[in-house]
Amino acid sequence: MISVTRLYCDRSTSGDKLRYHHKGSERKPVVVWNCTRRCNLKCVHCYSESHNLSYDGELMNAEAREMIRDLASFKAPVILFSGGEPLMRDDLCELGAYAGELGVRPVISTNGTLITKSMAEKIKEAGFAYVGISLDGVGETNDVFRGVKGSFDAAIRGFENCISIGQKVGLRLTLTKSNVKDLPRIFDLIEHVGIPRACFYHLVYTGRGEDIIKDDLTHEETRDALDIILDRSMSFKRRGLNKDILTVDNHCDGPYIYMRLLREDPARADEVLKLLEINQGNSTGIGIGCIDNTGNVHPDQFWRSHTFGNVRNRQFSKIWMDTSDPIMAGLKSRKPLLKGRCARTNCKWIDICNGNFRARAVAVYNDPWMQDPACYLTDDEICKE
Repeated sequence: MISVTRLYCDRSTSGDKLRYHHKGSERKPVVVWNCTRRCNLKCVHCYSESHNLSYDGELMNAEAREMIRDLASFKAPVILFSGGEPLMRDDLCELGAYAGELGVRPVISTNGTLITKSMAEKIKEAGFAYVGISLDGVGETNDVFRGVKGSFDAAIRGFENCISIGQKVGLRLTLTKSNVKDLPRIFDLIEHVGIPRACFYHLVYTGRGEDIIKDDLTHEETRDALDIILDRSMSFKRRGLNKDILTVDNHCDGPYIYMRLLREDPARADEVLKLLEINQGNSTGIGIGCIDNTGNVHPDQFWRSHTFGNVRNRQFSKIWMDTSDPIMAGLKSRKPLLKGRCARTNCKWIDICNGNFRARAVAVYNDPWMQDPACYLTDDEICKE
């Protein structure tokens, strides 16, 4: 994650400790657990290819508790309950509360359509630190993206129900050609509804996302979208509106912010470069990992084609630290393995990007060490002088 609020707007946020204060050797992963594959929507970009049906072999309650105990002993800072749609799992709140009791911060990634007033109260009572609600456009744009008419209105009610009881909530949007035109209206909505946080994701070509790769933004469109995000975030700050704005899944955004600050505020740019160096860029296989609904451990939630093991057979902590798998070993020290533009240009941003997103390289080149095709920086911008 790239904190636009911290880097560009120079305002501290609650997530800074995870992103800008860790020491590499001590970093433990945020764990995404796809606690169920079942979902009530039909999103065109769904990385887990979920449908509204029951899936065999999902982790049972006792197995989930054992997994959470291991994560707590391993000092994993966060467990993100994802899906599918996690609210379709009956014991979600029970397991979230259990994680919190053991010192693992529980958060939810949801489409928000099932967050009634009573469900919002249950989420807050269970102690979930944060609820991320996906909204991929305004009105019909979102409904087409989500595959179900009325999903926009239902998600807005989910936001409102959380906000009304003081449950921390934020918006999650995946940028595509189909919804980028809605970006200004999304920022208007953030302000109007009172949403305190928003994460803007770059498209990853996995699951059903492979089918809409043509809908990904061009490099120029990505830069234009980043400029809108930066401009509107700064507008929030200047008007005294405390909004936490982030971008996700493309570490080019860090150098892009730095280069923009070099033009606008060089002294500030120096501090931002130091923060980016602390963050160290993409952390697939290091600072983020995934356990799917059946217990398989993956490099991250988007890279489902590779599995390191299963928590039914071996603890996540043991799997995660085992570098006998060449992919795991490579992810933990990937810079010498990187190919394409990363190597050819001797990229000067490698220490703050770390090769960017490996799942896109796998999807396009079938090579985990190839360049990320979504790198939108020019050769002139990345070549060492």
